[in-house]
Amino acid sequence: MIRSILFIFLLIFLNCKESAKKETNQQSVDVIEKSWINLSNDNFDGWHIFQNEDGKKSGWSSKNGIYTFNKDNAKGEGNKSLLTDDMYTSFEIMFEWKLSPNSNSGFMWGVSEDKKYEHPHVTGPEIQIIDANTYGNDPEHQIHTVGALYDMVPPKDIVAKNAGEWNKYHITIDYQNNNGKVILNGIEINNFPLSGNEWDEMVKNSKFANMSGFGKFKEGYISLQDHPGVISYKNIKIRRL
Repeated sequence: MIRSILFIFLLIFLNCKESAKKETNQQSVDVIEKSWINLSNDNFDGWHIFQNEDGKKSGWSSKNGIYTFNKDNAKGEGNKSLLTDDMYTSFEIMFEWKLSPNSNSGFMWGVSEDKKYEHPHVTGPEIQIIDANTYGNDPEHQIHTVGALYDMVPPKDIVAKNAGEWNKYHITIDYQNNNGKVILNGIEINNFPLSGNEWDEMVKNSKFANMSGFGKFKEGYISLQDHPGVISYKNIKIRRL
């Protein structure tokens, strides 16, 4: 009788131990999946140029983990924006950027590389990156200035450093909580929904109103935009939510 009771207790103990082990392993997997991943390197591992199957597009260079697009060095037909190899839905991303005077670029998410879309901005919403002096305090162009959700939501404040200096973005795209957030140089400057009536109304009143694929891909590529001038990116880190 005593042996039977001891045997039952032993089985319970072993089962509890195994369950605890599985739970610990799952927690470890969750931590790994939500940990920060470095996307900066010297050979563009994890990146490619938009719709560049024949490899003829150029314009980007990498040195010491800094990615630079120079319009004067760009060759090949079509858009030359840089895209991640992986697709993302909800995520946080941090990176630093620097541009030459009067230059322009942008960070996009939810980008589709389907051939029917000629440019990333046809599908991917954009956080604007531009020389803040381009528009200054012009009220008509605050939806186009640095930190804006381009053509939809202006930044609360202009806190960008001058052209030639490094700035830092911390951007959160969280579809689970229907929230996008932009922090520039440690200051939150923008906050907006990602879906619903308010989002639909913003799109309706923007240049994207007649673009059938715009903002439709919750899972998509992340893009660093090609544009006139010289733009550099470094210390790019991302984690899935």
